[in-house]
Amino acid sequence: MSDPINYNAFTRDQWKQFANATALPLTPESLRQIKAFNDRISLQDVQDVYIPLVHLLRLEFDRYRQLQKDKAAFLHQAPHRVPFIIGIAGSVAVGKSTAARLLEVLLNHYFVGQRIQLITTDGFLYSNEELKKRNLMARKGFPESYDMSSLIHFLNEVKSGKPLIKAPLYSHKIYDVIPDQFEYIVHPDILIVEGINTLQLPTNEQIYVSDFTDFSIYVDAEASLIETWFLERFELLLQTAFQDPTNYYYPYAIGDHDQAMRKSKQVWHDIDLKNLEEYILPTRNRADMIIHKTYHHRIDRLLLRKY
Repeated sequence: MSDPINYNAFTRDQWKQFANATALPLTPESLRQIKAFNDRISLQDVQDVYIPLVHLLRLEFDRYRQLQKDKAAFLHQAPHRVPFIIGIAGSVAVGKSTAARLLEVLLNHYFVGQRIQLITTDGFLYSNEELKKRNLMARKGFPESYDMSSLIHFLNEVKSGKPLIKAPLYSHKIYDVIPDQFEYIVHPDILIVEGINTLQLPTNEQIYVSDFTDFSIYVDAEASLIETWFLERFELLLQTAFQDPTNYYYPYAIGDHDQAMRKSKQVWHDIDLKNLEEYILPTRNRADMIIHKTYHHRIDRLLLRKY
């Protein structure tokens, strides 16, 4: 991609120079537990890419906290804790879930005494039942398939300092929101929000998800590579679904393999690629940082917004 003029661009070798010498808080086993399905990440990635990012986030977080104190003093108000929100966006299958979970672990290690939590926006998709009523199943993942008003209300409650907030849960196993099950956000100091729509500007809303984020990251790669990762992930899902009749992918797993793969290619081209090109990729240059990946999920470039 051509570098936008409002970003500083760094090669991986340049970026890794910004890390302070420090022992890695992860082992190979703990890294395997963090990785999303079919994603690839190494301890070297942690050292070269994510440790410098954590140090940068420390600067951003400390500046944010000081600003909150200064504003409270200016307004003659009692200071109160306003959570710092990190948004992580990007295409399906690009590895943003792994990036989010890795950041959660690293921030818990380095931000001693701070409460770190992670949530995905998938829980704010309309249920499959509701999507069918709205004739939107073929548009699942597109902006109109999300209950954006509920997501924005949730983020407003987080920023307002509500001590306990519940959010709906989504299961990729059943490919649907789980009825009557929730995860609870308990007054975090930092909340990581991961999802394809964290940088989008829905036309039916006057306030956006990005209005609540204090630092945003876009995980980027060429569409042809993301397609490869998407198809690889789908094939692995078929293997794991083979013995589980409750899995959404079970009918594909027990059916004709070639037909299932043709279906996955169709889904990519008709839904996910279209969503990427029309709604996700145009938000890339709104991010504070762009993490660019190349073959085998290797991070080769990082772009940091200048202003």
